[in-house]
Amino acid sequence: MLKGKTALVTGSTSGIGLGIARALAAQGAHIVLNGFGDAVQIAQLRSELAQQHGVNVLYDGADMSRADAIESMMAKALGEFGAVDVLINNAGIQHVAPVDEFPTTKWDAILAINLSAAFHTTRLALPAMKQRGWGRIVNIASAHALVASPYKSAYVAAKHGIAGLTKTVALEVAEAGITVNAVCPGYVLTPLVRQQIPDTARARGISEEAVVRDVLLAAQPTKQFVTVEQVAAFAAFLCSDAGASITGAVLPIEGGWTAH
Repeated sequence: MLKGKTALVTGSTSGIGLGIARALAAQGAHIVLNGFGDAVQIAQLRSELAQQHGVNVLYDGADMSRADAIESMMAKALGEFGAVDVLINNAGIQHVAPVDEFPTTKWDAILAINLSAAFHTTRLALPAMKQRGWGRIVNIASAHALVASPYKSAYVAAKHGIAGLTKTVALEVAEAGITVNAVCPGYVLTPLVRQQIPDTARARGISEEAVVRDVLLAAQPTKQFVTVEQVAAFAAFLCSDAGASITGAVLPIEGGWTAH
C-alpha cells in the first residue's frame, strides 16, 4: 500500500499514464497529474480519482519539453506534499520518418520530452526521497529501449537513453532506499500509437490495416496489444514493498517481442 505517499505521473491525462495514476491512487497514493487536455475533463478526472480513492489529486499542465516548467511543477508538488515519493516518467511523443528526412525540430522535441524531462524530474525529486529514505522511480520506456525499428531514430535514441539513465541513477541511490527501474511496453493501443499508424503507413507505403497486422503486432509473438491495465499493474508492483529488491532493471512487457 502507498497510503500517505505522493505519486507524480507525467503524461497522465490519458493512456498509460492515466492508467498508472489510477492504479497508484487505488493503493492510497496522493496523485499529481500532468498532461494536456480539456480543462473541464481534467477537473472531472481529478474529482473522480479523489472521491473514488480518498486521496488528494493535483494537476499541473507543465510542458515537459521545458526545464523551467518542470521545475515549477516539481516545486508545486514538493510544496504541497513535502516530497514526491513515487515518480513515474511517462510523458512521450513520437514522429516517424526516415533519418535523412527527419525534421530537426521533431528530433529536439522528442529528446526533450522523452529523455531530458526524466532527467529534470529525477534530479528534483531525489533530495526529498533521500531525506525520507524511501523512493520509487519508474521510467516508462518501450521495447524500443531494447531493440530498434526503422523510421523512429529519435524515439529509439531517447528510449535507449532512458535505459542508461535508469541504470545510472539506480546505482547512485542503491543504498538510499530508492529504486529506479524502466518498464518497456510493447505496442499498447494508446492515443500515441493510434496517431503513428497513419504516419507509418505513409512512410512504408502500405495500408493502415497492414501497419497493425504486419508492423506493430508482427513484432509481438502473442499477436496481442499490451493493455494499459497490464502496464499499470506492473508499475504499481515496482512501487510496492514487494519490489524493493528490483532496481536498475530494464523490464520488458511486450508479448515476447525482444525474445527474437
